[in-house]
Parts: sequence; structure tokens; C-alpha cells
Amino acid sequence: MNKTTHLSGRLLVVAVAILVVAYVLLLIPEASPTLPDPEPKEPFAWRMDAYFDVLEAEYVRVRELGCDSVRAQLLTRLDHVERQVRALDEQDVPADHAVWLELETALFELAPRTAVCYELLPRYQRLFNCIRRMAKRQSREWDMDDPPVRHRLYRLLYGGRAALEEVLLQVPDSCVTALDVANPEPCATPSAELLGTTIHSGDLLVSRGGAPTSALIARGNDFPGNFSHVALAHVDSAGDVSIIEAHIECGVKVATLDDYLRDKKLRVMVLRLRRDLPVIEYDSLFADMAADLALQRARDGHTAYDFAMDFDDNSTLFCSEVASAPYKDLGLRLWMGLSHISRPGTREWLGAFGVRNFTTQAPSDLEYDPQLTVVAEWRDPETLFQDHVDNAVIDVLLDEADNGLELDYEWYKLPVARLMKAYSSLVNQFGGVGPVPEGMSATSALRNNWFSKQHAAIKGRLLEKAKEFEMTRGYRPPYWELISMAQEVVGEQLGTS
Repeated sequence: MNKTTHLSGRLLVVAVAILVVAYVLLLIPEASPTLPDPEPKEPFAWRMDAYFDVLEAEYVRVRELGCDSVRAQLLTRLDHVERQVRALDEQDVPADHAVWLELETALFELAPRTAVCYELLPRYQRLFNCIRRMAKRQSREWDMDDPPVRHRLYRLLYGGRAALEEVLLQVPDSCVTALDVANPEPCATPSAELLGTTIHSGDLLVSRGGAPTSALIARGNDFPGNFSHVALAHVDSAGDVSIIEAHIECGVKVATLDDYLRDKKLRVMVLRLRRDLPVIEYDSLFADMAADLALQRARDGHTAYDFAMDFDDNSTLFCSEVASAPYKDLGLRLWMGLSHISRPGTREWLGAFGVRNFTTQAPSDLEYDPQLTVVAEWRDPETLFQDHVDNAVIDVLLDEADNGLELDYEWYKLPVARLMKAYSSLVNQFGGVGPVPEGMSATSALRNNWFSKQHAAIKGRLLEKAKEFEMTRGYRPPYWELISMAQEVVGEQLGTS
């Protein structure tokens, strides 16, 4: 009996020793990834803080005086800009023409007064849509790889949307319609209804998710944007809709329309190939052919998610590739202006999640492709404000990343995470989805958890500050105020101030 007890004790000691050794071995960190050298690019920056403060002061002034004090001037300015847009629409205007800056300035300066005279919001919204449609039409002849051209189109389209959304966030919610039908581009492919508008087979659905990583994807390139995900719509002859998309958790999948809408989205935009493209004029069902190719590939077998974001290698696919790959197979290149990620901190953070290609196809940049028309967009004030708060948190965190802030993780959890990764890999072999996404390392998964926790804590405090701001001043904080408050919160939470 004593010998048995002694043997059992020795076996227990050996087992514990093996577990300790295994735990220590599993604690060994992976080697830091070697990232390619950045291209000599200059990320876009507004550098207009003083100007935005002037706009806010004008809003406060007009808000105190009331709409009647500025309505006549506002109507006169709207009339003038609308006539200007109609005249420009009948000619070809180069990207460096001074009129584009005039239109950008007009959209910004009309915003404070429209936010007070909110019965004119529909007219202001139509004006932005007309300017966007005209700019995209004019940009067909522009060189989208030329930095000044990219800057001009971005300032007008992103800046115009930003101005419009500041108005939407200040007017009564009852004045804001969720659906904005921007330009119902005619199309011959099969169609179906989506939330009050018509989508066609081959349409591109660009959206923004509610996760912190969605905000990182939207903001993490040289032209920070509003969108983090791209999906391709397929509509068959019976009107049944399939949405082909790639998710980090499971790779490429086919979703029903209900499944697609069930995933949290802060905004959705529909993009469609222009009807006057040579490929469409030659074959009006060209976009449907691309959708057929994407659907067939998704149904033929599993395609893993492409964390590297390598759009030249279609053996794995990230969300943008789901849209671009079938069109490329048919001879059409989407993303006429490729996306660049030049900021060192952003590269390090995305590299920690597995990204290896920093010239790529970012979802937000698809909006600026001259081959595509913006058909419709959905948003509402509450989710729109959440979108702005998420953006502010990420913008400030990426500034801190440039200053040396690294994505951290709870090192003592690494052995368990690696065991979960092994389990996930086994589940993936049988077509399932494990706790650690296919293609993501255990360390990356832990970094994602740390990042999500930090984002949630900062966002929670920022929302408190935003509420205090609104109670004190009587209006929601505009984006530049959110940035200022986010900088304070990040300093408090991470000790970076």
C-alpha cells in the first residue's frame, strides 16, 4: 500500500512537472512579423481645426437667433450653388479646377444654417448627392493614382458626407429619413427589394459593422473612411437574393438577405456599375455574370479569410476580394485607386492582426471608384452617432500607435489561447467555426481581446463626456469635439497624456 501511494505521488509530481513545462513552453511568444517597408506616401490630414471651430461657432450663433434670421440668405446661397452645379454638369472640369474647392466650402458653410433651418435639410441632402454624382462622373477622366486628384475627390465626397452627417446629428430625429436614394442607376440584371429600394444582381453592398475592429478597418488607411465591409449581391431570375461575403470568423459564406441584415451594421451603402461603362454597353448582364461567378465559387467549397489582405492572390479572400475577384476574372478592375496604409503605428497594429499587404483594397475607398454609382444609403441618428464615437476613439488610438503605443495582450492566457487555436483548427477541418478564427494566431486573438476591452472602456467614458457636453451646450458634440474629448479619455485610460 505504501509503495502504491509512493508511486502515485511520484506520478502526480511528474504529471504536474509536465504540465508546468508545457505551460512554460506555450508561453514562448511568437516572433514579431517582418513587415514590408512603407511606401513614401503622405496620409491625408484635414488640418482645419480652426475652421471647424468657426463653423461650430456659427451654428451656435444662428441657433440662438433662430432660423428666420438666416432663412433668406440660406435660400439665396442654395439657389446659387444649385445653379453652379447644373452648369458644371454640362462640361468637363479637371480635378485641379478651383470650383471643386468652392463646392467643398459651400457644403461646409451651408451646414450650420441648415442644421437650424432643418426644413431645408432635404434640399441640402439633394445638393450633396448632386455634387457627389457630378464629381464621380467628372472623375472618370481623372488619374486616380495621382495624389492631388485623390485628395480632391476625397475632400469632396468624404468631406461632403461629413458635413451632411453633422447636420443630421443636430436636427430632430423625426426629420431624418433612414433611406437616402442618391442616384437610381438603371440596370438590366435581376432585381429585388431591400429596405425600401431596389438592388440588382452584381450590386456592391458596402457597410460598417459595430465591432471595434470594424472601426479600425474603416479608419486604418491613408484616407480614413466610413465603411469596413464589402459584400456582393446575387439576385436570381425568381428574385431570390444571396449575399456573398467574407467574414474573419468563417471565411467566405453565402447569406440570405435576412442573415445579412441581422448582423449589426451602423450604415449600409449600395454601389452599382455605371450603365455607360463599355462592358455594360456590350453586355447589359455583365454584373450578373460576376455575381454568378462569386456565388458558384462560394458554393463549390470553403475559402478561408485572407488576413494578409493580398488582393493579387485569390486562393483566400478578404471581404473586398469577394467583390473584386469575380469582376477581375471578367476583365474589369475595381478600386481604380488602390488603398495605401502608410502610418507606422497603423501598419504595426494591422500587422499584429495578420495584415502583410499595405497597398490593398480598403472597403471605404471603393466609394471613390469612378466606375461605380452611389445608388442608396441607410443610416439613422442614433447608430450614426455611435459610428462617430467609434471613429473618434480609433483616430486617437492610431495617433497614439504612431507615438509607440503597442497592441498588448494578457501573456498568461497565451497557453490556453494556443490550445483553443489547436481545437479551432481541428473544428475547421470539419467545416466548423472555432473560438479562434481560421488564419488568426492565438496571440492575435488575445490582442484583439485587449484591443476590444480598451476600446469599450474608452468609448464608455467618451459617451459620458458627450452626454455632459450635450446637457451643457444643448447640442450633440460635432466630430472635432469628440476627437478632443477622446484625446482626454485616452490619456486618462492609458496614461499617454
